[in-house]
Amino acid sequence: MRQDYLSWNDYFMGIAKLSAMRSKDPSTQVGACIVDRSNKIVSMGYNGMPYGIEDKEAKWDREGKWEETKYPYVCHAELNAILNSPRSVKDCRIFVTHHPCNECSKAIVQSGITEVIKAEGEVENSASIVLDSMTLSLPLDDLIDYNKELERLHVEIESTISEIKRAEGKLNNVGFTSKAPEKLVLAEKEKLEKHNDILKELKEKLAVVKTKVSDEKR
Repeated sequence: MRQDYLSWNDYFMGIAKLSAMRSKDPSTQVGACIVDRSNKIVSMGYNGMPYGIEDKEAKWDREGKWEETKYPYVCHAELNAILNSPRSVKDCRIFVTHHPCNECSKAIVQSGITEVIKAEGEVENSASIVLDSMTLSLPLDDLIDYNKELERLHVEIESTISEIKRAEGKLNNVGFTSKAPEKLVLAEKEKLEKHNDILKELKEKLAVVKTKVSDEKR
């Protein structure tokens, strides 16, 4: 018997990725695959225009006036998969190539889907709603204003950088003083290391939030 065959998860994620290739969106192609507990495919979907709108005539821009961009028109892959299903998706799993937006997350919850599996290696968590009533394969975050969060993190980073500069200056002054106690020098070094750790953590948070903002715009 072969040992290198696809696992169920890899198989269904592969189908989600294949579905994404049907999308006409030039900037973001998203696919979704809904599977029941017997590992039977219930439905699939990809992001695209609603019925009646010709893809060639559709608006696909991401920038400009809201009504002139794709955002008022495009149906996301997760919602399409739910709406395309010929039967109930209650207790099913959904495999998605990207993290669900807040609207799709609500639809996932309300439809009764109990698991969300995201492609490994894709952009990390950018969901905008807590699915705390579900058993999830990935953490989903609170609905927050990510732009405000970006502003807050930028302010914290600038403040931390200022603290680091002050700590470096103080450490240099202490170091140049030959009579400075060793404990004092060590204490200043610890403060500097602590501020550098905080800065690193803030930058990591900033990168995650930037990803959230980017995914919310898809």
